Amino acid sequence: MGERKPLRRSSQRFQEIDFLRAVAIVFMVIFHTVYDLHEFAGAAVDYQAPFWFILGKTSALLFILLSGLSSGLSSSPVRRGLNVLFYGMVVTLVTYLVMKEEYVRFGILHFLGTAMILSPLFRRLSSRLLWVIAALIACLGFWFNTLVVQTSFFLPLGLMYWGFSTIDYYPLFPNLAVTIIGILIYRHFYSEGAGSGRSSQNVLVWSWPRINWRLPGWIQWLSRNSLGIYLIHQPILLLLLYISNHL
Repeated sequence: MGERKPLRRSSQRFQEIDFLRAVAIVFMVIFHTVYDLHEFAGAAVDYQAPFWFILGKTSALLFILLSGLSSGLSSSPVRRGLNVLFYGMVVTLVTYLVMKEEYVRFGILHFLGTAMILSPLFRRLSSRLLWVIAALIACLGFWFNTLVVQTSFFLPLGLMYWGFSTIDYYPLFPNLAVTIIGILIYRHFYSEGAGSGRSSQNVLVWSWPRINWRLPGWIQWLSRNSLGIYLIHQPILLLLLYISNHL
C-alpha cells in the first residue's frame, strides 16, 4: 500500500510546520480584523481587494495543506477530524442564530474535519494515483463553481444553489486537492524512510534538511492552540469593536 509509517518523534515538533501554522493564524486574524472593520464598523477598507483576498486565501490554504501533512504525523486523524467537525457544527449553530441567511453551512472547520476523517483512505493509495485524484478533484471543483443547482444538498461538494450566501465556504471540491498535496508532502519528506532512498511505490523520495533552530515560545503557542484561537478570535474582535464604538 502507499502509506508509510509515521516518524517516531513524540518529544520533538517540526519547527517548519509550527512556523507555517503560526503564519496561517496571524494571516487569518489580520484578514478577519479587516473584514470586521468593514462590515461592523463601517471602515473604508475593502477586504475583497487583491491584497486582503490573497492574505485570507493564503491563510486558509496553509491550514488545509498542513492538515493533510499532519494527518501522517497523527496517530488518530479520524478522532481529531470528528472533534474539528463538531466545532464546525457549533459555528454553524452560532452563526445561524446571529446571521440567519449568511450562516456557515460548510466552512473551513467542516472541511478540515471531513478531510481529516478521509485522510487514512487517501494515505493507503499510491503517490501516482493520489496525483491523478488531486488533479481530477481540482478540475471538478473549478467546473462545479460554474454550475448552479436547485438544492443545498450538494453544498459540501462545491455545487451552489441560486441565492446562496455565506461568510465562510470551503467545499470538498477543489480544496481536497490541497489536502492530498499535503499528504504527498508528508510521504516524501516526513515519513519513515524519506531521504533514505527507500520507496515502495517507485517514487522519488527527496531528502529534507531538518531545521535545528528553535522557534520562539509564542510561535509554538500559536501553532499548538490554533483551533482554540480560531474559535475565540472573532468573538474577541467583535467585542473590542463594540467597546470602541460605545466609548
